[in-house]
Amino acid sequence: MKTTENYLAEIKEIRKMMEESSRFLSLSGLSGVLVGIYALLGAFMAESIIYSNKLFGWLLGANVVFDLIYLAAIILFLSLLTVILLTYRRAKKAGTRIWNPGSRLMLINLALPLISGGIFILIFIFKGVYEMAAPGTLIFYGLALINAAKFTRQEIFFMGLIQVSLGILAALFPSLGLLFWALGFGVIHIIYGTVMYFRYEYKSNK
Repeated sequence: MKTTENYLAEIKEIRKMMEESSRFLSLSGLSGVLVGIYALLGAFMAESIIYSNKLFGWLLGANVVFDLIYLAAIILFLSLLTVILLTYRRAKKAGTRIWNPGSRLMLINLALPLISGGIFILIFIFKGVYEMAAPGTLIFYGLALINAAKFTRQEIFFMGLIQVSLGILAALFPSLGLLFWALGFGVIHIIYGTVMYFRYEYKSNK
């Protein structure tokens, strides 16, 4: 005859299965750290482009705007590649699938604000309103994280709130936009990735 402990264990197992089917829990904390490092390097390069235009001018005819867009595309590509590879490695090690209902829901809810925000920001950039770039990317990225948080770790929600807050500050102080961008995409990602790694991955890697 089953005891109370047996029933509780079964309930916990059912709850775990339901959570795994509706939420994506294999995000890699180390990828967050690396993405933060990429962002800080990107911010340093962007500052050099804006104030001295020495790093990439030879590639695109010394056009500062297109140099910055080119740099942003490189950082985005490296970040996505890193997240996909490290998350895949973690999911494989845990014996879970990277592509499941939870990951699909998370990506859909993440992509909608990011794509619409990206189009919105590009419109302003090509109209010459460059001050919208830093606050816009932070705010829309933060909203995307908040929107996707219900399908992954709850920590993502709080990181989204921080990104939105930094975006608002960047809009209030446009001369410090690059600094707030570096804090949001660089420092906050490194802190978040470190916390996530030691909270969910460190013990399994020992």
